[in-house]
Amino acid sequence: MTEHGGPTELGKATLAHVAPFAAWLALMALPALAPAWNYALRTAACLALLAWLRPGRWYGPLGAGHVPAALLAGLGVFALWVLPESGWALRHPALHEAYLRWAVLPFGRPPAPPASFPYAPEACGWPLTLVRLAGSALVIAPIEEFFWRGFAYRWMLAKDFLRVDPGKLSWGWLLAVSAVFGFEHDRWLAGILAGLVYGLLFIRTRDLRAACLAHLVTNLLLGGYVVMTGTWGFW
Repeated sequence: MTEHGGPTELGKATLAHVAPFAAWLALMALPALAPAWNYALRTAACLALLAWLRPGRWYGPLGAGHVPAALLAGLGVFALWVLPESGWALRHPALHEAYLRWAVLPFGRPPAPPASFPYAPEACGWPLTLVRLAGSALVIAPIEEFFWRGFAYRWMLAKDFLRVDPGKLSWGWLLAVSAVFGFEHDRWLAGILAGLVYGLLFIRTRDLRAACLAHLVTNLLLGGYVVMTGTWGFW
């Protein structure tokens, strides 16, 4: 059952949608921890926040009829993420270099290979590698969907975002929110396209849990791909 109400309820909903995402960003800045331990801390702390604040209480259950679209969307975004840097792309070196130069931050030059891969098991151990995989799929994926699609997009349409019809489409605000979401990531172009896919899925289905599932599938597939192929640069 969803919950709606007056200003107090709106404040609770705003906190529940924003605080886990804000905490994730704040904890990223802790300088004393190695990256894998920092990610484990973020995962545990923000999972606890999600359980405490329960942003999902303002949404109904995942619609069974929306599962196929969510799975397809998640698979499609995964393909958008990895194909430009896959073996297929390497057969087209000019396109591959152009993608790395202009669609991956920083602009204007192909990214230098990382000096180390902090989430590789030989660097941090398998338990922390698996925490990285689980956290990306089960924690940060729903956190981002509650914040970007559940809150930010609808808040741009009306400050009382709970009363905004989830099916209301504003191409301008969808593009704007997807752009900011995209530039959260070094692969900004793939990020923008991902934001559009998740946003349109939410709008078309009126089901934020479908967007959460799609994002979870993308991150789970990407994490599995990284672990199986050793392409740690995606992390």
